[in-house]
Amino acid sequence: MSSTATMPGQRSAMKAAGAQSRRAVKVMAVSAPEKPSSSAPAVPAGLNKFSSRITQPKYQGASQAMLFATGLREEDMIKPQVGISSVWYEGNPCNMHLMDLAAEVKKGVEAMGMVGFRFNTIGVSDGISMGTDGMSFSLQSRDLIADSIETVMSAQWYDANISLPGCDKNMPGTLMAMARLNRPSLMIYGGTIKPGHSRMDGSVLDIVSAFQSYGAYSAGLINEAQRVDIVRNSCPGAGACGGMYTANTMASAIEALGMTLPYSSSIPAEDPLKKDECRMAGRYMLELLKSDLKPLDIMTYKAFENAMVLVMATGGSTNAVLHFIAMARACGVPLTLDDFQRVSDRTPFICDLKPSGRYVMEDIHKVGGTPAVLKYLDSKGYINRDCMTVTGKTMGGNLAEVPELRAGQDVVLPVEKPIKQTGHIQILYGNLAPEGSVAKITGKEGLLFEGEALVFDNEEDMITMVGAEPNKFRGKVVVIRYEGPKGGPGMPEMLTPTSAIMGAGLGKECALITDGRFSGGSHGFVIGHVTPEAQVGGPIALVKNGDKIVIDVEKRVMDMKISDQELAARKAAWKAPPLKATSGTLYKYIKNVSSASTGCVTDS
Repeated sequence: MSSTATMPGQRSAMKAAGAQSRRAVKVMAVSAPEKPSSSAPAVPAGLNKFSSRITQPKYQGASQAMLFATGLREEDMIKPQVGISSVWYEGNPCNMHLMDLAAEVKKGVEAMGMVGFRFNTIGVSDGISMGTDGMSFSLQSRDLIADSIETVMSAQWYDANISLPGCDKNMPGTLMAMARLNRPSLMIYGGTIKPGHSRMDGSVLDIVSAFQSYGAYSAGLINEAQRVDIVRNSCPGAGACGGMYTANTMASAIEALGMTLPYSSSIPAEDPLKKDECRMAGRYMLELLKSDLKPLDIMTYKAFENAMVLVMATGGSTNAVLHFIAMARACGVPLTLDDFQRVSDRTPFICDLKPSGRYVMEDIHKVGGTPAVLKYLDSKGYINRDCMTVTGKTMGGNLAEVPELRAGQDVVLPVEKPIKQTGHIQILYGNLAPEGSVAKITGKEGLLFEGEALVFDNEEDMITMVGAEPNKFRGKVVVIRYEGPKGGPGMPEMLTPTSAIMGAGLGKECALITDGRFSGGSHGFVIGHVTPEAQVGGPIALVKNGDKIVIDVEKRVMDMKISDQELAARKAAWKAPPLKATSGTLYKYIKNVSSASTGCVTDS
C-alpha cells in the first residue's frame, strides 16, 4: 500500500477535516484587517522608523545605492521594511519547504505596500543527528538562530520581522530574537508532517516508529523486512515530526503565547491553507506596525502561563521547560522550574497524542486545530483571556471567533476524564538533582521507581549494551551522564536510548536519568535536565554501579541512597574529565552556556 494512500475509515475524517479547515480560513480571513484599496496610500507615513535611518539621510547615499541595486524604487524608500527570516535548508523535511513559504510571505507583505527582504539562518536536524556527535550542535543552534536574526535585523535596520521556523530549536531561537529586538514581529510555523503508513500492513508510522525499529529488531520483535518498511515509510514529505514532539509542542505553545496567527501550529506543512496563512501575514503585520504592538507587549508572564497550560494539556515535550526559560529571560520575564510545577499541578493532561498516545498533530487539525483546544481549555477556566496577541486582539477575543472542537472527536478528552489529573511534566529535586531535574511522567509508567544504578559515561556505550544485552537493564535505573550543556557538549537528546529501551519492550522495567535532554519523542520513566551536570561535578557524576536510586514522583524527589559522608568523599575524589571540545563553535558554547535550570542561554 502506498504511504500516501487513503486508509480505511479515513475518508469521512478527511471530509470533516476539510470542512473544519475551511472554517479555520474563514475565521482568519474575516478577522484579518482589510487590504487597502489600490487608490489609497498603501502605507501610512512614519512606519519606517528603523529603516529610515538608512533610506532617508543624504549622507547615507551609499546605503541607498545598495538598496537601489536590489531592485527598490524611489517610492520604496519611504516604505517600512520587513525582514522575512526562514530557517530553510534542503536536508531536512522540517525545513525543506520554508523557502517556498517565505516567498508567499513576501508576496503578502508587498501586497500591503511594504518592502519584504528574505534572509535565512542555520538549522540542525535532530532526527538526522540523533545518536551521533552531531547532536552536540543541536541546542546551540537555538542561540545561533537568535543571534543571526538579531544580527541581520539590527544591521539592516528592518522595521519588523516575520520568521518561519520548522524544526525543534528553530521556534525558541526566532522568539528569542524577536524579544531582543522588540520590533513588530510574528512567527509562522512551517507545519507538521503527514503521518506515514506501512506498505506491509497499513499501520500508521512516524519518526519515532523509525527510532524504535532498532530496539524492536534487536529484541527479535520484528524482522529485517519489517524494519526496512518502517524506516522507508515513516516520513512521507515536508513538515516537522508528527506527534506532540518538540517542534509541534513549541509551535502550539507559541500560538498560546500569542505570537502566531490562529491555526498556525496545527495547519499541516503541505496543506494549501499554510500558504494562505503566509500571504495573510502581511495584512496583520501592517496592523502591528500601525499600532506599534511589539513582542514584549505580548510575551508577558500571563501569556507564558497560557503556553505552559497548553504544553501540560497536550502532553508536550520537556524541552519546552528549557526553551521557555530562555525565551522568558530574553523578554525580561522571571520564569523558573517551579513555575512549571505549579502549572502542572493544576492542569490535566487531556490530549491523546504521540509519543504516549494514539494520534498525531494532523489529527488536532482535523478536529478543530489548536484554537479549538485553547477554546475548550478557556471554557474550563485554564486560559488567561486578556493577553494580547499578534492579531491585535486578546486571546479571549480570538477564541470567541473560532469554532469548537468537532463533535464526537476523541483526540482531546474531557477535563473530567483526563489521561492524567495533573500535568505530565514534573520537577524533581533531591541529592541527585539539588538544582532540579525535569521528568516526563504520563501516568502509564507509574509514579515510583526503585532500582540499582547502571551507569554510562556516554550515550554510545548504553546503546551498544542495550542492543547486545537488553536483559541487563531490567529493574535498573540507567544513568547516562556527561551529556549536559558543557559535558555533552550541547546537552544532546536521548531519543536513541529511550527508543532502544521502548523498542526492546523494557519501557516499564527500567528508568533512565541523565544530565542530557529528551526528545519530544521520548517516553517511558525518564528524567532529564539533571542539575548541576556531571561535567561541573554535580552529584550525578558521583553515582556508581549498584547504588540504589529512588525516584518518587508524588514526593518530587530523586535520591541515591548513600550517606552524606560517602557522597562528600566521592566528591573530594572526583576529577573533571577533559572537555570534549577545545576550539571552535562548541568550545565557545561550553565557555558561555548556563545550566539547564536557567535555560542554557549563552548571553548571561
